Amino acid sequence: MVPELVSCLDRTVAFLREQVADLTDEEMILQTAGIINHAAWTLGHVVCSFQAVAGELGVEAWLPEHWESCFSYGSLPDPALSEHSRKMVLMDALEDAGRRLRAALLRAEERELAELLPDEKSREVFPTKAHMLIQVVAGHTAYHAGQLATWRRVIGRKPIGVFI
Repeated sequence: MVPELVSCLDRTVAFLREQVADLTDEEMILQTAGIINHAAWTLGHVVCSFQAVAGELGVEAWLPEHWESCFSYGSLPDPALSEHSRKMVLMDALEDAGRRLRAALLRAEERELAELLPDEKSREVFPTKAHMLIQVVAGHTAYHAGQLATWRRVIGRKPIGVFI
């Protein structure tokens, strides 16, 4: 399962990079009717989710504290350009988070993935670490990758790449 998750992670991070490669900092924060999550928030949110998942595999948190309030579940995208919404900051953070999560996955052993998820509330949905990893690395990240591709079209950009 680990090689498949790493492959999925690599392809999804590449797709996310591709979706914003031609955008300016100002375009990264465009909010459109019907799609409130702009590219900056989407990338920051994925980075935060990678940190959370890596944390379940024993990796210490590395993001500045303000990232949680800016990008975690339930946060709202900031319509103003700020230091943490600049494209290069987000791209560097995505690369770093992807590397850290990839390394954590490659270190994980099958027996560790079969362990119960420590968070009892989340255990109702994700009984084991493996369940959580599959959902977040594959499902959650792909959902936001698709959201970003749709947002891109809504702001008038041509589709780029195929997410397979």
